[in-house]
Amino acid sequence: MPNRRILPFLLFLVGLNAMGAAERTTLTLEQALASAEGVNSSVLISREVAAQAFEQANQARAGTLPVVNVTGTQRRSRNLTILSTTGALSETRPSNRYDGRIGGTYAVLNPQLLSAGQAVRVGAEVAKIDVLATVQTALSGVAQAYFGHLRNLRRLDVLDANITRARSLYELARNQLNAGVATQIDVTRAEAQLAQAEQARLQQVTSVMQSDLGFKRLLNLDPGAPLVLVDFPLARVDASLGMLGEGRTTFEQRADWLRTQKALEQSRLEVRTTMFERLPTLGLAGDFGHAAANIDDDGHRKVWTFGATVTVPIFDGWRAGANRGAALSRQRVQQARLNSLELQISSELRLARQDASSRFAQITVAEKNARLAEEQLRLARSRYNEGVADNREIIEAQTQLAVAADNLLEAVYQYNLSRVELARAKGDVRAVLAEKAQ
Repeated sequence: MPNRRILPFLLFLVGLNAMGAAERTTLTLEQALASAEGVNSSVLISREVAAQAFEQANQARAGTLPVVNVTGTQRRSRNLTILSTTGALSETRPSNRYDGRIGGTYAVLNPQLLSAGQAVRVGAEVAKIDVLATVQTALSGVAQAYFGHLRNLRRLDVLDANITRARSLYELARNQLNAGVATQIDVTRAEAQLAQAEQARLQQVTSVMQSDLGFKRLLNLDPGAPLVLVDFPLARVDASLGMLGEGRTTFEQRADWLRTQKALEQSRLEVRTTMFERLPTLGLAGDFGHAAANIDDDGHRKVWTFGATVTVPIFDGWRAGANRGAALSRQRVQQARLNSLELQISSELRLARQDASSRFAQITVAEKNARLAEEQLRLARSRYNEGVADNREIIEAQTQLAVAADNLLEAVYQYNLSRVELARAKGDVRAVLAEKAQ
């Protein structure tokens, strides 16, 4: 290619790289958790459910407020009268009538309606707390996916190191074969290990893509857009050294406990509502306006009506008793759920603390195993270079080092997950952000 054509081509490639770099998204764990509340589909749906519950509460409140209407009616009619003596029909002339009125109704005393409105309002609060619970679930999923994708990316580095060691051993075996101090089987064994390491990396590339797409789906990101996650190393702290508050203060930090508590309050209000079904109710209704033959007549006359209605329940077919029994049953169910949830929260806190403490200790063991595997590989290489052993010891040592490095990576990943779970068990996944290593 002539020189005058090479320069534009290189500039085109630089432009493409610049465009790709501009579209690449860099995301920290803090940013991921912050954006989850605004884009996660589960959170958005729960907020719409809470909005619907709030509007239902407004609908229930409307029944306790006055209802006022303005009506205008223009009628034209003609009536027939049947004479009782002869049975003859007597026609009247067509007549017009216009009524323009303002009227309203008001439930002055209706305890059942008032209590039901309070229960619906508490139900709206339950839906609002449901949003908080959904947010915590979404944050937990995002944090787990974040650490999972970081683990998969780091595993690529581990596999690249395995490939480098395997290729180095393959070159060494070929050189020693050429020097006459090794056999062909040494070269074949080294080449087979290199092939296995390359195959493992190809499989890991698919795992990286899977975790990348799963994480993007949680945050509603473009699946094809490049994404870079900023490393977030957690401070290694033994969870057993911390205080585990298991009292009511801890319960009140959990959105699911607050939700169940509100649901129990709602069920108690529903029980009270059924008791009010046997009480009398008082309602007022009336209207005031003008009447005339036509809307444009000058001779309007005032018309009005007013009335009060008292309703006293006498017998309703035992409907009130059945409603009360069903409401009491729902109240007992909510009480049982609350008791069970308190035991569950206490168990989750204990288990999460124990798991985090265990994962913390496993990191130390995994680091020791990795150091021992490196030392074993160093000794095996020394023996091979001195010609006192074949390369089987090196291959075995490299395999053990690869396993030890992967175990260390997995131990750190599991520790990160345990800290996320401990933060969730305490009531707020965001607390894991404060545990970043300095």
